[in-house]
Amino acid sequence: MMRPYSIDSRSIGTGDAAFVIAEVGINHCGDRERAIEMCRVAHECGADAVKFQTFSAEEFCGDPAQLFTYRSQGREVTESLLDMFERHELSKPDWIAIERACREIGITFFSTPQNVSDLELLLELDVPAIKIGSDDFTNLPLIEAYSRAGLPLILSSGMSNLAEVHSALDAAGWFEGGEVALLLCTSMYPTPPEEVHLARLTTLQNAFPGLVTGFSDHTIGSQAAAMATGLGAKIFEKHFTLDRGLPGPDHWFSESPEDLAAWIEAIRTAERIVGQPYVRAAAGENGMKTLARRSVVALFDIVEGEELGPHNIGARRPGGGLPPSFLSSITGLRALRSLPRGSVLSFGDFGR
Repeated sequence: MMRPYSIDSRSIGTGDAAFVIAEVGINHCGDRERAIEMCRVAHECGADAVKFQTFSAEEFCGDPAQLFTYRSQGREVTESLLDMFERHELSKPDWIAIERACREIGITFFSTPQNVSDLELLLELDVPAIKIGSDDFTNLPLIEAYSRAGLPLILSSGMSNLAEVHSALDAAGWFEGGEVALLLCTSMYPTPPEEVHLARLTTLQNAFPGLVTGFSDHTIGSQAAAMATGLGAKIFEKHFTLDRGLPGPDHWFSESPEDLAAWIEAIRTAERIVGQPYVRAAAGENGMKTLARRSVVALFDIVEGEELGPHNIGARRPGGGLPPSFLSSITGLRALRSLPRGSVLSFGDFGR
């Protein structure tokens, strides 16, 4: 049983629908209107939330001379990491407008801050949760600072081992009862199937009973997310873009709106397939149960007072009457009335 956990009044845990996040990241290209349009598209695709990355490039990047090579528009691009992030930075008025638009659209807005100053901005916007990326998973002082905000935390665990997971959960306050969720993540873009290791979800759930787990999906397509649903993942996240041909480091591996919608539908379909844990006949099986199961029936015309046994009763379709397990109990008893051939026996038809 998962511990109570919620985002924006949405309960997320045992028996609840998965919480699906459309990751905008920096795919807005520093354009407020594109960011708002992505929020609209994410809502139309069925996402519960949109998530951004909130940062000040100068605080985020320590070395102006650091170069970054990435794939964009079908070719490799090398540029200053600082320049790239400055181009994708949004202002405080931008964030205010985006958050307001999300409220009007009806989709949950939150973000990943890179520093405490970014967190302070997000708190001004009254975000309902804080996401911590895999890059800061071992930045325990920062996680501790974020946890003091008192909001639900989501941690991505890319590039980490089990000991580091324990330390991050400790810093986030999970062992003291804090609302913390952990996303399985592989920090490879895109992630090849052999590097996903969804079996780690079970390891994490067993190591930390009650922990809400999820999947930050960097694979191509929806198969991995559907499988993670079957393994108990309750929060899902995936990058998307309005156009894979836009300039920037993340567009080429991000999902198109059409693929994002298909990914979300795959999760919802997987949820329906997983269903409930109770071992009982499905409601839709009742007709087949009557048709296919067998009942105790009269094999021949039976007269009142005749002894019952294998010579005149047996198990035949349809179901709905006494099951075949009653045959041995009925054998040796007598018919209390005449029973035409094919009659389905009931308790009032026999006695001593």
